[in-house]
Amino acid sequence: MSQGPEAEGEARRGSRMSLPQRSNPGAAPGGGQSYREIAERMKKVQEEQRLVVQRMRQIPYKVAILSSKGGVGKSFVTASLAMALATMGKSVGVFDADFHGPSMPLMLGLSNVRGLMAREDGSIIPAVNVYGVRLVSVGLMLPSEDAPVIWRGSLKTTAIRQLLAYTDWGGIQYLLIDLPPGTGDEQLTIAQTIPGLTGFLLVTIPSEVSKIVVKKAASFAQKLNVPIIGIIENMGYFRCPDGSIQYIFGKGAAEEIARQYQIPFLGQVPIDPRIREATDEGAPFFLEYPDSEASKAFLEIARKFVELVESRGAEKGEKGSQQAQP
Repeated sequence: MSQGPEAEGEARRGSRMSLPQRSNPGAAPGGGQSYREIAERMKKVQEEQRLVVQRMRQIPYKVAILSSKGGVGKSFVTASLAMALATMGKSVGVFDADFHGPSMPLMLGLSNVRGLMAREDGSIIPAVNVYGVRLVSVGLMLPSEDAPVIWRGSLKTTAIRQLLAYTDWGGIQYLLIDLPPGTGDEQLTIAQTIPGLTGFLLVTIPSEVSKIVVKKAASFAQKLNVPIIGIIENMGYFRCPDGSIQYIFGKGAAEEIARQYQIPFLGQVPIDPRIREATDEGAPFFLEYPDSEASKAFLEIARKFVELVESRGAEKGEKGSQQAQP
């Protein structure tokens, strides 16, 4: 899939970007630098943060998808939700903050793109898939799909700030941020860098292990005073050919978390092998298999998500994100 004619037209007027794969092991903040150099660097950071604020205020709804637990289908939810919103007529961008395991290019059908385009003024042009979803991901800037990103926390923080500062999202309504597992550098940087963060969307599977870890994500959001939009339970059950239901990973984890933290339970997505097939092809499974139980469940979840987010209003997240500033 290509970036689309609009992005290709922009690309002719810019240059292709790439990012370093590895941190400088000898570098230390402020090490061996003069006061003038340190002051200049701090001035640059302040200017980048000013640009982040300026760009993010142009986007009404900014939601980070959070789990803390790996392997629960968080990236699947991000990509599918982005394409579901696009089919509803919403303009959507995805920021892939999972630097060490970027999967958005594959899931959004952009795995053939190598490099993001930058205009002469330094602004970054997101890649665009055939459904109109815009994407910024480190995965698009690596020389090959098996190239690792070997970065320390400080470099990841800088990359998040700079990508958000210089990306021109082109008037989107929704920005979805795909976060890696955990509650560390990337999650904290997103919460404290983006003004007016509408909230976190939690994802879990029904297992006891996932429930325990995702509760940490809920507590993380509450400690930062960032709203939680709701929680989705992925791989909730499997419907056998005879119609019986098997709860392979357990039952009721998301509903328990929703009750404990007093947040909306948006629904559960059943296990369906065809989801994997469609996702690997970068195609929305709910369009490929519209009559499947999983498709109907996910589209209902997407409808509830839009209703919850837009009922809060574009300004409701401002207070929570400002309170999260250090």
